Amino acid sequence: MKQHQKMLLGIVIGTLAGIAANLLAGGTPWLEWVVTNITGLVGQIFLRLLLMLVVPLLFSALVMGVCELDLKQLGRLGLRTMGYTVVVSSIAVLIGLLLVNTLKPGVGLSDEARALAMKGTSVQAAPAPSSTAVSSLIAAMVPSNPLKAAADGDMIALIVFSLIFGLGLALTDTPAAKRLRETVQGLHDVMMRLIDGVLKLAPIGVGALLFSMMARLGMSILMQVASYVGVVLLALGLHMFVVYSLSVRFLGGRNPVAFFRDCRLAIVTAFSTASSSATLPTALKVAEENLKLPRNVSRFVLTAGSAMNQNGTALFEGVTVLFLAQVFGVQLSLPDQAVVMFICVLAGIGTAGVPAGSIPVIAMILGMFKIPPEGLALVLGVDRFLDMCRTTLNVTGDLAAAVYVSRGEPNLEDEARAARLEPDSSAS
Repeated sequence: MKQHQKMLLGIVIGTLAGIAANLLAGGTPWLEWVVTNITGLVGQIFLRLLLMLVVPLLFSALVMGVCELDLKQLGRLGLRTMGYTVVVSSIAVLIGLLLVNTLKPGVGLSDEARALAMKGTSVQAAPAPSSTAVSSLIAAMVPSNPLKAAADGDMIALIVFSLIFGLGLALTDTPAAKRLRETVQGLHDVMMRLIDGVLKLAPIGVGALLFSMMARLGMSILMQVASYVGVVLLALGLHMFVVYSLSVRFLGGRNPVAFFRDCRLAIVTAFSTASSSATLPTALKVAEENLKLPRNVSRFVLTAGSAMNQNGTALFEGVTVLFLAQVFGVQLSLPDQAVVMFICVLAGIGTAGVPAGSIPVIAMILGMFKIPPEGLALVLGVDRFLDMCRTTLNVTGDLAAAVYVSRGEPNLEDEARAARLEPDSSAS
């Protein structure tokens, strides 16, 4: 069996076993013990193994990607990546807002679900944007201490440092700098080898994660807010299979069916881990080995995209805010919804690529529009499942962006290989 097939098997077995355990022994002490000390532990170890590799891989991949670019190409790639991110994220949020306004999943919710919403939640809201939000955001992107940024999981600050370090390394032509470049390349090679080892444990890890989630929640919570879940899934599906297909076909010049087939391993990893950061190693592997994208371009786009190109997160935040506004009868005008859309696009660029990273941002937006933040308790019950789905969209979006940005860019590996073969052919 191929790797993605083994992971799919782990997902199916873990999900069905978790649902069965919840139906037969939901809430019993022994099941909680099993989830906490066995399956939950196995799943967390697998997730941590992937996250452990993210910082050194992101640093080495981005530094080597910059070293292999010239300055003109670096600026062009950056502009194309950022422009693509803003446009596609805006489309994602717009799809979500249109579906919520059309289908109105928050209207006519059952009394049981409303009672669940009023139980309250202890989610800490993200800081609300101020008049200096843009300048503060730009300043925060430059780390005063790159090691602290790495330790805190501040991926955008780490990306900026890696770009600057790679630029400095590319401009330094000394024997020591060349040896340092070889060292960074060696670090990247080691990380990719470790990824291969971790992915061999993936079927067990993803099965344990899914079992733990379904054994605790079961299917009942999905039924309580089925209309909301359905709208989110419909919006994610439309964006993934319509917008990304059009993007890959007309902007990337590739067959969408072949694109999704080549991305299967990254898609399954994203769904099971619910973390764009944890999926970055697999996405880099897929881009280089399956999609055959230029290594220097895919490293740049995917490492930046794992932190900034989060279309699924932006879409989910917009849908959730309007859903809870409908639940509590808060009327949002078109200008209000435009503000929500703008904040969601910005949040999609800055939200942490970890499980439940968007919840504090949603809490902040709810407070801005006087929507009771207690309503998040209604969403938290299904957030893990929806997080898995929106992370799948995020990672697929990163790969679609890499396909678009790579189009027309020179493949330095092919050029170098041709240069090595040219003397031989002339000699013959």
